[in-house]
Amino acid sequence: MADYNLSRLNFLIVDDNKHMRALVKSILHALGVKSILEAGDGADAFKELRHFPADVIICDWSMQPLDGLDFVRMVRTGTDSPNPFVPIIMLTGHTEMHRVMEARDSGVHEFLAKPISAKGIYSRIRTIIENPRPFIRAGIYFGPDRRRKENPNYNGPERRKADKGEVEGSVGSISDKLKDDTNKDKGSNKGSDGDDGGDAETPELSQDEINALLNG
Repeated sequence: MADYNLSRLNFLIVDDNKHMRALVKSILHALGVKSILEAGDGADAFKELRHFPADVIICDWSMQPLDGLDFVRMVRTGTDSPNPFVPIIMLTGHTEMHRVMEARDSGVHEFLAKPISAKGIYSRIRTIIENPRPFIRAGIYFGPDRRRKENPNYNGPERRKADKGEVEGSVGSISDKLKDDTNKDKGSNKGSDGDDGGDAETPELSQDEINALLNG
């Protein structure tokens, strides 16, 4: 399955469930990842970022005392953030539309529904590698451009002014690391995440529906 050689990338797993951390870690190892650091909540993960050069963060939504969304916002907009541009994949067992949009608006790159699989994790990593997006500062938002696709048929007014300084940069560390290699390595439950379940009556989305929503 793994076309890219991921052995040079550093991954940070953030989850207060040690069994989920172990599962994600085992999947990453199976995909060829060698450098993995774990953190039990967002506060610990933020501290680890000060000395661990993470290329990708895989973060659960519901954690105590600092949950996934607050952690993402700290990474993106904290004045003392060690790496505001790091790609972040958000995991959750609840996939209602408003949750997907809230995760997107916090600054995550990708959203992955539980139950997770090697295919699901790898597809999100591959999207980050193959479709790097510029980072945008718009109002209180700072993170990867939320418009994933340009609509060639759109003739209306610009939704944002292309003023200088709005585009803050983009993620290049992953592709830069992979360029030094052959680029392609040719040889080679729905679980609860601790959310309170208060949205039980809100319809949840499949991973395909999530992707369609984010790519819309």
